[in-house]
Amino acid sequence: MDTQILGRRPLDKKWLVIYVRPRWEKKTDQLLQEQGIESFCPVTTVQNQWADRKKMVSKPLFNGYVFVRIDDRELTKVRYTMGVMNFIYFMGRPAVIRDSEIEQLKEVIKSYNNVRVVSLEELSAGDRVRIKSGLFHNREGNIIKVQGQNVLMCFDHLECALITQIPINQIIKTNTQSTQLCTRR
Repeated sequence: MDTQILGRRPLDKKWLVIYVRPRWEKKTDQLLQEQGIESFCPVTTVQNQWADRKKMVSKPLFNGYVFVRIDDRELTKVRYTMGVMNFIYFMGRPAVIRDSEIEQLKEVIKSYNNVRVVSLEELSAGDRVRIKSGLFHNREGNIIKVQGQNVLMCFDHLECALITQIPINQIIKTNTQSTQLCTRR
């Protein structure tokens, strides 16, 4: 009864996040839907290149995670689905995602074909990166500054410092460290 005072019934369906086995996101999503459980595995289409060919493939947007919309009675059913490792917890309870967040995510996936999750913590000033596509395809340089979803970078091997703003999803962090610094002359 006191749950109704809080305005929430125990059988309200809510979006939760589950952690799944590596490379099992789409399969787990399918298994959950076959059991009648509403699930959502956001995918994006990317071009993979192998030694002999290139192919457009569908990959999960969030590696290792699938969203499920369930009530409290279905927690165990989801947990025992093949591929499911566990729920993602926040403060000792399964993490709840607002319906509006899932709807926004679905809209973004439907509207844009080149969606990618990038951790901004992975890139910082001084990192060496290579551009994946566009006018400066395969050019390498150093990040000068991270600005939101873009980076300012300095290119090597040009007789002057060319500074440009590149979207984060167009660069790849390289392992090699440059001994040459981008400096003003």
